[in-house]
Amino acid sequence: MRAVEFHEYGAPEVLQVVQTAAPEPGPGQVAIEAVWAGVNFADVKARAEGYRVASLPYRPGLEVSGRIRTVGEGVEGLRAGQKIAALVDGGGYAEVVLAEAARVFPLPDGLDLRTAATLPTVLPTAHALVHEVGRLRAGESVLVHGAAGGIGTAVGQLARAAGAGAVYGVASSDAKADYALKHGYDEVFRPATFETDVRRATGGRGVDLVLDPVGGDTLRRGLEALAVFGRLVSFGNASGAEPWRAGQGELYAQGRSIGGFSVLALAQSAPDALRALTEHALRTVRDGTVVLPVTAEFPLSDAADAHQLIGGRTSTGKLLLRISD
Repeated sequence: MRAVEFHEYGAPEVLQVVQTAAPEPGPGQVAIEAVWAGVNFADVKARAEGYRVASLPYRPGLEVSGRIRTVGEGVEGLRAGQKIAALVDGGGYAEVVLAEAARVFPLPDGLDLRTAATLPTVLPTAHALVHEVGRLRAGESVLVHGAAGGIGTAVGQLARAAGAGAVYGVASSDAKADYALKHGYDEVFRPATFETDVRRATGGRGVDLVLDPVGGDTLRRGLEALAVFGRLVSFGNASGAEPWRAGQGELYAQGRSIGGFSVLALAQSAPDALRALTEHALRTVRDGTVVLPVTAEFPLSDAADAHQLIGGRTSTGKLLLRISD
């Protein structure tokens, strides 16, 4: 089978197509004939700086859609030929991908494989940010960093469906801002001035919820953009900055709080919770609440071009690799 992997860290050019034997599932696993694979910023960080890479060579890819090829010992409720989407620990850039059965999701009727590949990381994360962790209530306001990305696209729509009073985004360019405004956002600010812009837009009050995948100084500034009793949720560290911490001095005076979420960590610590979250989130696609556009797709052999696009911070929506027809 064909797969894409890297043997050293570096620029997109370190990604190479290799020929290798198809893996066989172990107990509790399934082998998937992949048709599509999602491309995420976490894949770029893995290639560039070793994020979540245990050893080299490494094969990136955290989400795939396709058909089950074979089922390992002890797996129930899944069968060969079944159309599925799956969240994996890596290895998604390949024609055959292994996945833990607990992270394999049969597709509901009417959901095609191309759309399904956009969902395993993005949709559970977006749903958790708005509902389970962010606890957004009708009438409240929310500020979302990375508003034009895959998660930001889904969050804007989910927040609007939840009855948010105002949905504000942060994006780095006019093109990204225009994109976000088409997916649930009322107003989109620039990273350099977002806290000032929030205060202006809210009459000095601040927002009830801030969702931040950037980390570092952006987290500190986000805390200052919160209203009294506001919540900030960290769900990534795209900046690569040292972790920033808040204590009693920052939180007590106005009753603010900080939460966090990682779909990959949840998959490790509470797979049943991940399954329930994903199944609930999938219903929002089936009923039309969320539409997650695929803005670019590449053949497997052009994975480096996909990394170049997403790593250059110019992409919007969701990027996919086409593994097979």
